Amino acid sequence: MAKDKKQPRPKAEPPKGFRDYFGAEVIERQQMLDKIAAVYRLHGFDPLETAAVETVEALGKFLPDVDRPNAGVFAWQEDEGEGGTWLALRYDMTAPLARVAAQFRNDLPSPYRRYTMGPVWRNEKPGPGRFRQFYQCDADTVGAPSVAADAEICGMLADALEAVGIERGDYIVRVNNRKVLNGVLEVAGLSGDDRETERGIVLRAIDKLDRLGEAGVRALLGAGREDESGDFTKGAGLGDAQADVVMGFMAAKRDTGAATVARLRDLVGGSEIGTAGVDELETIADLLAAQGYGPDRIVIDPSVVRGLGYYTGPVFEAELTFEILDEKGRPRQFGSVAGGGRYDDLVKRFTGQEVPATGVSIGVDRLLAALRAKGRLTGETQGPVIVTVMDRDRMADYQAMAATLRAAGIRAEVYLGNPKNFGNQLKYADKRQSTVAVIQGGDEAARGVVLLKDLILGAKLAQDATLEEWKSQPAQLEVPLADLVAQVRAMLDRHP
Repeated sequence: MAKDKKQPRPKAEPPKGFRDYFGAEVIERQQMLDKIAAVYRLHGFDPLETAAVETVEALGKFLPDVDRPNAGVFAWQEDEGEGGTWLALRYDMTAPLARVAAQFRNDLPSPYRRYTMGPVWRNEKPGPGRFRQFYQCDADTVGAPSVAADAEICGMLADALEAVGIERGDYIVRVNNRKVLNGVLEVAGLSGDDRETERGIVLRAIDKLDRLGEAGVRALLGAGREDESGDFTKGAGLGDAQADVVMGFMAAKRDTGAATVARLRDLVGGSEIGTAGVDELETIADLLAAQGYGPDRIVIDPSVVRGLGYYTGPVFEAELTFEILDEKGRPRQFGSVAGGGRYDDLVKRFTGQEVPATGVSIGVDRLLAALRAKGRLTGETQGPVIVTVMDRDRMADYQAMAATLRAAGIRAEVYLGNPKNFGNQLKYADKRQSTVAVIQGGDEAARGVVLLKDLILGAKLAQDATLEEWKSQPAQLEVPLADLVAQVRAMLDRHP
């Protein structure tokens, strides 16, 4: 009789394209999001949390670089058979907002300003720094047709970057208008419903200018492009003259916003939609200047198009301009960390009526990486005070000490492992990145004192301190139990 095969143990690893986040990363992310939220609330925006799962129908098909229906999303059919509802994890925060704005249109104020923060999921090919689950932080205004709403979003984005520690001069918010590009495409002979596929390819190609360069974009405007791995991306099939018009549009930026706007007027020629887009850009520039947002923070830049297909007007992108070293040690600019634009047709999918909307999305992981590159974040966090256990039968005393520290707002925990080996307790405190250990044996308890061990100072002195330094900066103190909170706080203050 054949033996039953043993069930293999599951691999202790996340699926490809997913990752785990530990202590310091989670804390740093939350602290950064709190700062961004404070800026958003200052501008009158309210928080909103939507469901992680939407119907595929509600999400729609707006992902860049995706040509097949439902591709790019994690989707499943709730009920088997024909007519079963297809559900999917949200791939961004904007499509769920459109559903909310339509569903609660009679209850929400108009305009409705909201911000939201959370994970999104995309069923894409993972790669270095490219995950299938990542965090987004969005702010949107629904119901405001004026480009004053777009200008407000751009200014708020600049304020948010500075609030989290990106200094002025290390970022630039670039603004363009899809109407201008539509006018240029009209001039290039790409108007009409029968050219929608080519227009989509052109949009995605322009959006990759910073990554592929002019030669790569021109290849995608033509027959197509083969990447380093041998994968071929089909191009828009434009002729040389048509490609020249598009490339000229991307190179239209001039030294001043006024000069850029003038050049764009020339490029759109007699296109009605193109001229309307240029007018809107001019208005946005005037509104931003009136609020004190100069060209050192926000500029008009025709190379910004954004890849998502639902944008209908102004589009914007925040780029970090400082240099970092890539994996091969070569200097390069950090690049984009946020983007957005106007999407007046998205809510219309639900209501049949046009509802103007505009918004921005910050790539949370990208911005965190930028802050680490600038030295604003260390990837480390101060661990809790560890109350060690010297006598098993005095656990209540140790718990009382931890409770006293917590009541004073000091993070603290009692060691709950095997207390037999005291060295293991200190090793645990080291793994927890703790600054202070509290020690009290029977002798100290009888005298009403505790020993406080400064773990960071102790490690430093053990490495390179002279005897005099060791004596002048004792890493271990005996203090009255009544002074526990004050003395622990003093030790913590040494290592902010």
